[in-house]
Amino acid sequence: MCFQVPVWGLNPQPFNPEIIFFEDKNFQGQCYECSTDCSDLHTFFARCNSIRVEGGSWVLYEKTNFTGYQYILTRGEYPDFQHWNGYNDSIKFRPATGGKYKIRVYERTDFSGQMMEFSDDCPSIHDRFPSHEIHSCQVLEGAWIFFEHANYRGRQYLLEKGEYKRYSDWGASFPTVGSCRRVTEF
Repeated sequence: MCFQVPVWGLNPQPFNPEIIFFEDKNFQGQCYECSTDCSDLHTFFARCNSIRVEGGSWVLYEKTNFTGYQYILTRGEYPDFQHWNGYNDSIKFRPATGGKYKIRVYERTDFSGQMMEFSDDCPSIHDRFPSHEIHSCQVLEGAWIFFEHANYRGRQYLLEKGEYKRYSDWGASFPTVGSCRRVTEF
């Protein structure tokens, strides 16, 4: 049995995001179709073990109210939580946005020190940026994902347009950023 979760009054998006959550692995058990955000999936069922993204890019969060570890998913199938690098079957979610892309990274807080600008994906920031840490950044266009390690591995952090004066502003505990990728899937 599968039914659509009601829309919670957000402005319509220019694309058609859709995500389907399944209670059990391999797309089994109860499922819920969504096209907008939800701060607590537990209001619909106790766990989520598989996901199918039909459209858009989505940010999943480990804890309620969009906090905790982030997982960014694009169109595709995720037969169990390990396929989206999840630590458990507890998630909350919202759609991600994209567009044109430009981000500036800085080696120190408050946009100081060495700076580098990116407009494309970077599998190894350490190969291009002289500092081994990123303490602040400015997202000038589009939405970006910071990954803790090179080659898009480790913890993920969604950064949408705006200023991040210190790494804790994007939810990180440490200034370690090994790679970055644009959110391009709509």
